[in-house]
Amino acid sequence: MNHSPPTPAAPGHEAGAKPAADTPVYMGLPHERVLRPRFYVALACTVPVLVLAMGEMAAPALFHRLGARLSGGLQLALTTPVFFWSGWFFLRRWWISLRDRDTNMFTLTVTGTGAAYLYSTAAVLFGDRFPAAWQGVHGPPLHFEAAAFITTVVLLGQILEQRAHARTDAAIRALMALAAKVAHRVRPDGTEEDVPLEEVRPGELLRVRPGEHVPVDGTLTEGGSEIDESMLTGEPTPAERGPGDPASAGTLNTTGTFVLRAGRVGRDTLLAQIVRLVEEAQESEAPIARLADRVSAWFVPGVAAVALLTFGLWAAFGPEPHFLHGLLNAVAVLIIACPCALGLATPVSLVTAIGRGAQAGVLVKDAAALERLSRATTLLIDKTGTLTEGHPAVTALWPAEGVDETELLTLAAAAEAPSEHPLARAIVRAAQARGLALPATRGFTAEPGAGVRATVNGRSVEIGRSFAGIPTGETGTPATTAVSVTADGSPLGTIVLADRIKATTPDAIRELKRLGLSIVMVTGDREETAARVAKELGLDAWHSGATPAGKLELVRVLAEQGCHAAFAGDGLNDAPALAAAEVGIAMGTGTDVAMHSAGLVLVKGDLAALVKAVHLSRATLRNIRQNLFWAFAYNVAGLPLAAGALYPFTGWLLNPMVAGAAMSLSSITVVTNALRLRGVRL
Repeated sequence: MNHSPPTPAAPGHEAGAKPAADTPVYMGLPHERVLRPRFYVALACTVPVLVLAMGEMAAPALFHRLGARLSGGLQLALTTPVFFWSGWFFLRRWWISLRDRDTNMFTLTVTGTGAAYLYSTAAVLFGDRFPAAWQGVHGPPLHFEAAAFITTVVLLGQILEQRAHARTDAAIRALMALAAKVAHRVRPDGTEEDVPLEEVRPGELLRVRPGEHVPVDGTLTEGGSEIDESMLTGEPTPAERGPGDPASAGTLNTTGTFVLRAGRVGRDTLLAQIVRLVEEAQESEAPIARLADRVSAWFVPGVAAVALLTFGLWAAFGPEPHFLHGLLNAVAVLIIACPCALGLATPVSLVTAIGRGAQAGVLVKDAAALERLSRATTLLIDKTGTLTEGHPAVTALWPAEGVDETELLTLAAAAEAPSEHPLARAIVRAAQARGLALPATRGFTAEPGAGVRATVNGRSVEIGRSFAGIPTGETGTPATTAVSVTADGSPLGTIVLADRIKATTPDAIRELKRLGLSIVMVTGDREETAARVAKELGLDAWHSGATPAGKLELVRVLAEQGCHAAFAGDGLNDAPALAAAEVGIAMGTGTDVAMHSAGLVLVKGDLAALVKAVHLSRATLRNIRQNLFWAFAYNVAGLPLAAGALYPFTGWLLNPMVAGAAMSLSSITVVTNALRLRGVRL
């Protein structure tokens, strides 16, 4: 017999799967849970190294009590585990970059920290053999604090990136939780048996009860219900389904019972396809275009060339001892180029911006998303739950002649009170908002597609869909539905419900357009509804009837055209597009899957926060560029001095202490500039 395989698990979620602890998961580095203890050790060792390095300025009594030699020995002992153990994965990436001739930030970082560490170690062990020009009051200056501090800061930045990348796992788990675990299979004799989902085969009959998720894709053969398909379409109102109509795995049966003939099962279901789309979108997402990496591609070879040239010239033409002068001046070149400020330039700005964003209701899950948002030119945006409230609400009451609004709403809400249907809950909420007391209800019955019946105050109340038409001119009500209410066969009136546009949406859209973004709505709703919303909000374009795969395809098409697109949404059907977009922006009021798939979350689900996020992202990118300028300005200016360019004219060499001071000054400049983001106006 030909068996279809069960729905595949996401990478890393297979039964019994447990990758090696140091298996690279992103940027050649392991999971952040592996990096985290190494960061704690690095932090614990780096703090005392910094205190010791500052010597007389920080703790003069302690410095004089320890002495220069013992202080240097302690710094060596504390920095060694930081450099070799905490920074082990950086050393591995450094070696790979040299082997593959692919220089990047790790090449630059480890080259600089390695030079500082090896020079300082030599100074502790053999400092008395250094030339007089390299001797300070307490012997040759040490730079262990640079090696330890840079390793610690870069490690923190990588942990933040790994944590953001790991959000994919949570998104996949949330998607898989929607799949039913058991199906009610109907035997040929009409009896039922519960079987594991993986045992269901195409053509078999399955019973689906109220409140259950549809187990597989299929077609209704008997019975009917209203099925919540918001995971696919994003629309809050359940769709009526009867014999001959399709149903998809993972959708929710809200009311009636029906029998489903299994069609696509296992990995062929639409839910399984969405899982794969999210996986593929995340895997295909290119790493952030790191400016530091691009600069490293020429800066590292350039520094290495200057260091080698320095060594050669001093070894050939310098004073005695030739070799030692050449070696120390070459090391000075590497130390002055040590990317202390470069290692701080991006992480400090991003961490400061993350804190500022939290104050403004913008949760930054992926720090790199801030940089990408700053260059976005197009905003693809979902409708339901993003532009609109995401749930129906009563927008108008049209009582029949001789009936007032209070009587109409009271009887309708009382009749609908036992129902869990979204339209019913909206009517009940409207009555509660007016403070109406609802009388007791007896004999409640609900028939899928037909409406409800109940006895209220001795009157037989019936509620069903109204097809009499809705007057034009309704604003803020894009997805309008009307229900008719009768009592004892006489009409009481009509109640109009709609998914309202959020009050803050129009102003937010206008401001986003002013900022230069093209706004395109992408919705699974009907064409007429989408057109009405797009016109009311003045959107640049819109796409209706979009499936999860269709939204993902639109994101990819725009990317191929060179368009920097952000995607904002709140539903499971948005998850693939959120993961694939250059920036995924989720509503904090949306589904867990959407929030796991996005890089930014708007805590209150308000587009006004998206405006603040755009302002913050642009301010952050400006700040990072300023930091990178200062980081390289100090280094580049110091390179010829470190190489001894002034020695033939003045007899002056750049003491490593001066090189260390330049590094410290560049770091202070970068940190001070980054902290300005705390007060940026959004």
